Amino acid sequence: MSAMEKKLSRAEQKARRPHEILDAAFEEFVEKGYAATRVEDVAARIGVTKGTVYLYFPTKEALFEATIGHVSAPFEDVRASIDALQGSHSDRLRQLLLLGYDKLAGDRKTRELLRLQLAEGSRFPNIIDRHYGEFIAPLLDAVRALIEQGVASGEFHQGAAASMPEVVISSAIHLTIWKLIFADRNPIDEATFIEAHIDLVLNGLLARRR
Repeated sequence: MSAMEKKLSRAEQKARRPHEILDAAFEEFVEKGYAATRVEDVAARIGVTKGTVYLYFPTKEALFEATIGHVSAPFEDVRASIDALQGSHSDRLRQLLLLGYDKLAGDRKTRELLRLQLAEGSRFPNIIDRHYGEFIAPLLDAVRALIEQGVASGEFHQGAAASMPEVVISSAIHLTIWKLIFADRNPIDEATFIEAHIDLVLNGLLARRR
């Protein structure tokens, strides 16, 4: 038991335990995949018994699904950040894309969550639906709304990109997958990649002066 845990009351330790279990489970699932992960190994990571894990999560499947939900929870902060964007439509779109890059490609847990979805999505299709509904869909909605406002104001022109927000955020997903697969052998200049993408998007959307 750590010095910090010794200072916590029994009630405080009990309240922290599910989060500790889920953090440990995430690392095990990322490292070994669903099939090879053992509940006793999750328990060993935080120095508890397998029975303690089952006290909170009755099956490995329940543990896996709760782990995905636990990792996805910070996406609520992204929604709040989207609402706080300021400036011109171009400025806000730039900020929004940078936010997307930061959360998708820049966050290790989000990258590994994508890896888990690719590996285990056929077994747990609901985790894909949940991730899409809690993060991807709100991001697409925000991009779509911002572009529509820009078109209405005359700052953006109505073109193919304006009606397909998936194209606007697709490079953030591309960079995330690149880092998962190629980062060790073929690293990419992320800052230049991101700036090049934003430049392409904005130049493709900005109304053409005549």
